[in-house]
Formats: sequence, C-alpha cells, structure tokens
Amino acid sequence: MSTTPQAAAPGAVPGEDGRYGPSVPAQACTEPRPSTPPSVALPEEGRTQRTGEAGSSGALDEAGRDDAPPVVEIAGLWTAFGTGKKRVVIHEDLALTIRQGEILSLVGGSGTGKTVLLRQMLGLETPAQGTVTVLGEPASQMGRRGASSRVGMLFQHGALFSAFSVLDNIAFPLRELKTLPTALAREAAMVKLQMVGLKPGDATKAPSDLSGGMVKRVALARALIMDPPLLLLDEPTAGLDPSSSDAFVELLRSLHQELGLTVVMVTHDLDTLFALSTRVAVLADRKVVADGSPTEVAAVDHPFIRDYFLGERGRRAMGTPPQAVELLDLPPDHPEAQEAATATDAPEDAPTDAPVHAPAQPHPPAPSPARSAAAGAQD
Repeated sequence: MSTTPQAAAPGAVPGEDGRYGPSVPAQACTEPRPSTPPSVALPEEGRTQRTGEAGSSGALDEAGRDDAPPVVEIAGLWTAFGTGKKRVVIHEDLALTIRQGEILSLVGGSGTGKTVLLRQMLGLETPAQGTVTVLGEPASQMGRRGASSRVGMLFQHGALFSAFSVLDNIAFPLRELKTLPTALAREAAMVKLQMVGLKPGDATKAPSDLSGGMVKRVALARALIMDPPLLLLDEPTAGLDPSSSDAFVELLRSLHQELGLTVVMVTHDLDTLFALSTRVAVLADRKVVADGSPTEVAAVDHPFIRDYFLGERGRRAMGTPPQAVELLDLPPDHPEAQEAATATDAPEDAPTDAPVHAPAQPHPPAPSPARSAAAGAQD
C-alpha cells in the first residue's frame, strides 16, 4: 500500500524528499521545534514482509544499531502507587535505552507497568525515582506544548473526538497550539489523511461512520501531524480483524522506513510483534528481564517468557513446531529443549497413528503357495 498522497493538497510544495507538505511560513510557528533525526537507511534485504511463512520476523536489521544515538534513556526508574502499607511498587531500578530507528516492543504480564512507562515517556506521569530522558531532555520537563512536536501517541482505541469530523480530529493538535492558520492546518491534516491511506472523501466523516481499521488510521494521522521523531503505540492492532491488522502493520512498517521514526510499541499480539519488532524488552519482576531480538528473547529461561513465546500461540507466530525448539539455542536443561530432544530421539520405526495405504497394484496378485498346491492336486 502506498502511503504517498496521490494528489498534492492546495498550497502544498514538494519538500527535499520529494513528498508534498504544506507551505508553512517560518514565522507561523511560534513553538521551537526540535530537529528530526535523519532517516535511517534500511536496505531491502534487511526487511522481511509480513507473510504466513514460517520464521518471518519482519525485523529491520539496520535499525537501532549500537552506534545510533539514543532517543529514550531510562535509568534507575522506580514507579510506585499508594502510600504506607498500600504502597505498590511497579518498577524497581528499571533501565532501558531505545535508539534511533528502532521498533521496540514492550511485553509483559498484566500489571507490569507497560502503559505506565509510555505515559512517563510522554511526561504525563513522574516516576518516584530515576530519570526518563526523551530526545536529550527530561520527559517531565517537555511540557504540554513541547511534547506533541517530539512524541506522537496512538492510543489503543483511537481516542477520537466523537463530535469532530475526521479532518478536524487530525488537525486538532495544530489548532489547539494555534501555530498555523486554520486553513493551513486543515491542508496539513489532508496531507496526513492521505499519507495513512485514507481518501479525501473520508475527511468529512464522523468517527461513528468509520470501521475499526479506519479509526486506527485517523488516530495515526493525528499522532503524526506534528512530524514527531518518536512514535508511541499502545496495542496498535487490538480489535482489528486479521486482514485489517495485516494492512495496518504494513502501513506502520512503511511509515517507519519513509519517515525515519523511532517506535515504542506495547502489544500482546505475537503476530504484530514478530512482524515489526527490531527489539523486544520483557517487563517482569519489576524490571526488564530480557532485551534483544525476538528470537534472542524467546531463548531466555524465564517463566513468563516460556508461557508467552513458547506456548502454542508463540510457536505458531514464530513458525516453530515443538520438535524444532532446539533451534532457539535453549540450554540443555531447559524444559522445552528436553521436550524437543525426547521428540526427536524417537526410533525411526516407531509406530504411528497414520494409516498405511498399500500401493495400487495394476495386475492381480500372484497366487499364494497354498493355493498353487491345491490347484496342482485337482489337476
């Protein structure tokens, strides 16, 4: 699916990358804008399309290299709710670094603080202790006016304003900040509308007239209206049917490449995780217990990881049958490795439940020796 608008909006001019955007006078923006990190060059051979083939991970191998600059740095993070005996600690001395160009997936059980971590990156919540730095600045100091130009947020259910049209929902951040004239803000919103694969005729629709996939696309266009270098996704494919989910994943992959985005994603959908993630961070025991590529994380011996990645759904998403789990480089004493060894050590002549069909015989069978003897006696 092409994410490039088919027609330029009125007043749009081609940018340095050849795509069209609104012609914004320099004096129209009253808010200082941080420089967007340069796009990450991603070779074709480093990208895997989301297909039904076994082992398709969708990893963009060149993204988030160790020498790429950090976009999010979290150090010594403690998150707690309540006081006294009712105090509940969610994060304890948590550390995590997210580098430019990565698509990092946060996974963990219920109550491990995945969405809380997103809110702290947005500056909406302040940790009890530790630091969260986004694009070189403390997240808590970004402020309401500064956050939208640095970080885009796609909420789980879209969070569209029901009283606004599609175009007004997309243009809302620009209109709220009053950085552009109303007409120019609408033109910019129209460009984003077409960038996410919607048609100009959808601009006047109400959110109640949209399908689930269209709601996600409108919410994504709104998250990108300020051209932020960092995009946060909370369950981006939740509630979508398989076809819509595949299409939305392909859109995210395309925008990640074309815009040079850094993406942090919370998801429970294993298909989405393996299709998009360049890195996975697992939250458990109040901290990050595993951090690496999806295959590397799946090989970590931890109760949650075994249940999440090596259960039936996880094996199906990885295209890994039970007898092939040893390919994940599990330690010999790992329960899954022992199960795989038991399955592969079965003797070749072991009986199976599959019926055995005799080959077709084009000629009548030769008479048995007993029948031949009887025939000779009659003669």
